[in-house]
This record gives sequence, structure tokens and C-alpha cells, in this order.
Amino acid sequence: MASDLLSQVLDALSQAQGSIFSNDAFPAVDFTTIKSALDRLGSREMIIYKQIDREEANLTPEAVGIAAQGSHEAKVFEAVRQAVDGLKIADLPAIVGKETAKVGQGKAFKEGWIKKDKDLLKTAISTIHDSSREQLQTIQQTKTHPDSKVVSDLRKRKLIAMQKVITFEIKKGPKFSKEFIKEETDLTADMLATGAWKTVKLKPYNFNAMGAPTMSGALHPLNKVRHEFRQIFFEMGFEEMPTNRYVETGFWNFDALFVPQQHPARDLQDTFYIADPPVADKPRADPVEKTEKFADGSIPTSKSQDHPSQDYEKYWNSVKEVHEEGKYGSIGYRYPFKEDESLKLVLRTHTTAVSTYMLYRLAANPRPARYFSIDRVFRNETVDATHLAEFHQVEGVIADFGLALGGLIGFMEVFFGKMGIHRLRFKPAYNPYTEPSLEIFGYHPGLKKWVEIGNSGMFRPEMLEPMGLPKDMRVYGWGLSLERPTMIKYGVSNIRELLGHKVDLNFVESNPAVRLEKD
Repeated sequence: MASDLLSQVLDALSQAQGSIFSNDAFPAVDFTTIKSALDRLGSREMIIYKQIDREEANLTPEAVGIAAQGSHEAKVFEAVRQAVDGLKIADLPAIVGKETAKVGQGKAFKEGWIKKDKDLLKTAISTIHDSSREQLQTIQQTKTHPDSKVVSDLRKRKLIAMQKVITFEIKKGPKFSKEFIKEETDLTADMLATGAWKTVKLKPYNFNAMGAPTMSGALHPLNKVRHEFRQIFFEMGFEEMPTNRYVETGFWNFDALFVPQQHPARDLQDTFYIADPPVADKPRADPVEKTEKFADGSIPTSKSQDHPSQDYEKYWNSVKEVHEEGKYGSIGYRYPFKEDESLKLVLRTHTTAVSTYMLYRLAANPRPARYFSIDRVFRNETVDATHLAEFHQVEGVIADFGLALGGLIGFMEVFFGKMGIHRLRFKPAYNPYTEPSLEIFGYHPGLKKWVEIGNSGMFRPEMLEPMGLPKDMRVYGWGLSLERPTMIKYGVSNIRELLGHKVDLNFVESNPAVRLEKD
């Protein structure tokens, strides 16, 4: 019983001159029980204790035999010594045992105790010192050995096994008493009625104790960083695009962006295609616009009458013509445009497919606009520490008249400055649907190097003019992943620990909110 152990600890301390050790005084009591009793007595300051951790060496069954009867090599030496004229090698296993002969013969040769004379074994010295037996006897008595090299060697020979031992040094506390009086934790109605409350000992409140953790939901770190991005976009006057369609046609995902049908990004090794149904309808007015949703499940505030009826057939033909023959000042790609390829269903590889659809709707009423989206995209990539087959893309689009490349660079400096990234570099790049195109690099103080943080550019006329947008309207576009800034902010080195089945729920629950502009 726990109460009996409390009394035993107090009795043992009262009889001792100084401190006692739990492994000596209570060898049969397990760690959990003794720790619980000591915590209870320590909370009342009746005792003071400290935990001592150490490693003990225990002999294996083979080592116990060596400590009692001598080492294998000593047994071999004794057998050879007793054979005055020498011992035949073939006779050794029958005398000392097969295992002893196998192990001890080589060790005895190494120590220089025996020598070989043709097929006979003879002693090389008259007496030996059996150090292995002596070392094991020392360990058997003290559970350790003063020479760490000896311990290491015996472990390699599998003659000892190390075991972690936890013991407690226990001393009398300032309020030590031989009698343990039970403290009441609650003031009951019976105590009040009988007057027992006047004599019972009530347990004092511990105002320093930590409260019990309250089980509650927690936002995933990606959602925390996503919230910060949304606030930045809203602060800068952007409207969120509905992104609830993970499946897109090749037309919206590639063709409308002026991505040629032979582009490597459309290969099976890069894109996930839907097998059933094999193809979709041609572009048409969406009959379920009222059910569009943002990534967080909220409903767009814009009404369907803000988007008058548009000629989707004309848009389809214009895109086809731009690819096949060129139009709007472009010579196109000059290849036969395949309708089946355009109508294949894919898991969207970027949220730019949504941006394209929104820009086409904007063409019905051209005006300055700012759109953004943050949602999941899919790529047929090999999963490793920095890549997943699905991840989140942050994308922004600005449409206005008279925009120029300098304005894009200036806007990027403001946008990333709100994320706490103030040192930027821009590198010319290539994208099928933007020209000019820029890769964006930011200086990472922690890594002390420049890292790529995004991609940007101005959408090409071959993409915008088939929609019906005015010739003098320009559109900025840029994007970055949501995972990379999240990994940097939370110190995650493996993306699989951030998203997927390997995520630690304690990591989700314990991490604080994030502020992108602060460390």
C-alpha cells in the first residue's frame, strides 16, 4: 500500500544518521511507486530527495561462468600445462569443450601463453594472470570497473550488458515527522455539519501548480501563415478568387495560358490526369456559379449579374487560332491544335487556371481589378524532404491600364516587405504565359544566402486578347508556395512533417501564431 511505503520511508529516515538511498532501503519497490511516495512527502517538505542516474554493468551467463571457473584461455592453458609432453590440437575440444577450445585457443596464442609444435600445443610460460576473470569478478561485486576501456572491451565480447539504474538520495526535510497525517483536499458538508473541519488538516493551495491542459482545437501552421497572407492581400485591396475546383480541363489549365500542347509540363510524369470521364465539355457558362466557394469554404459576394453572358465558343476558337496560326501580332506555335488534348481533365497544376477564368469574366466588364488565391495544387513529383505531390500556391493578379515592368518590381518590394523580406533580387526567366518573366530572390539572414521565393511576370497578349480584354490593359501575375515561408518561420526542415500523415499533432497544437513581418 502507498500509505505503508510513506511510513516506511519516514521510519528509515528517522533511524538513519544522514541520507538513505532508495535502492538500498527499498530494493523491491518499483520506480513509479517510490517516486510517487517521495513526491507526496516532498510536497509537504517532510523530505528532500534528488534523483541519481547511473549505468550498471551486469554479467551475462557466460561471464558468470568465467568469474567462477576462469576464462576460456585460462582453461586452455591449464589443459595444455597438464599434458606434460604437449596436447594434440584435435584432443583439445574433448577436454575443455568445443566453445572454450574455439574461443580460448586464439586468445591464449594472442597472450603468448601457449605455442604450437607441429600438431601439438605446448605452454610458452610457466604461470599466467587471468585478467578476464579478475575484471569480471570486480564488476560482479561493484557493478562497474574503474577502467572504461575494460568495460568497452567486455561489452564487445558480450560478457557484460549495461543497464540504466535510477535511485534516489533521500534526506530529512524542514518539516520532517515520523507520522504522516492525511490532508483533506475538500471541505465537505459533513465536516461543516459535525464541526470536524475545526480539527482536520486541510491541504494548502498550491498557487504555483500548472493547470490541467484544456483539450481544444488548433489551427495548422499552414492555416496560420495562410491567414497572414490573406490579411496582407485584403489590406492591399485584393479580392479573393473562388478556388473550390481542384479538377480543371486542359483548356483552362494550359491552353488558355498559351502553354503549347507539346509542353513537358503536360506529360504524364508531371501532371495527374483524370481517367473517368476521359474528356470534358468545351468551355461554357458555369451553371453552378452560385455554389462557388473560396478555399476556406466561404461564398463569394459577387453576384452573377456582374458577369454578363459571354461567347465561350468565340473564346475557344480564338485560343485555338492563337496556337495554330498566331493572332494579335503573334505567330503562334504553328501546330495542329487537338481538341481532345484540350478537353482532358487534370488535377490543376497551378491556381493560375482560376486566375485565367476570372480574367475572362473580367473581360465582360473591363476595369482595374486585383485578385488573389491561396489553395491546393497537384504535381506528379517524387516526394522528398522539399517536394510533395500536392502543396499550396499563393497567387496574386493585378489588371489595370498602362502597367509596366517597373511597376511590377516596385509592387513586389512592397508586397514582400509586408512579409518581412526587404532585400530582393530579380532574375529574368521564362514562362509560356508571361513576358517579361522574373524569378524573385530574397536574402535569408538565417541561412545567410539568397533563396528563390517566387515567380512573376506580365501576362502575354496571346493569353489576354483572346479573352476580349482591351489591348492597353496589362496584367501582373506572381506566385509562391505557402509551404516554404511556413517551413522557414516554424523551423521545419522536412516538408513531410508539415503536410501529410507524418504530421505530429503536438507540433500543430503547441506552435504559436505567426507574424510574417516579425522574427
